[in-house]
Amino acid sequence: MLLCNLISIAERVGAPRIVPTRGIPYPTGDPSLTPEAEKAWRRRLLDRALEALATTVHQPTVFEVPEEARA
Repeated sequence: MLLCNLISIAERVGAPRIVPTRGIPYPTGDPSLTPEAEKAWRRRLLDRALEALATTVHQPTVFEVPEEARA
């Protein structure tokens, strides 16, 4: 499983499970959010990553983080 922001590269190298992150400088966080909002966003990202790990896949699969988790 790969948490990353460069989805096309992850697909090309064959990562089985791909969870998109926010960006290059802060892939698993966002300093523009309040501490509480950032903690909630990180939790949703982690929950999605755990769902990805529990899912059987047969090819590179992108597990999008719900839109409210990106706000």
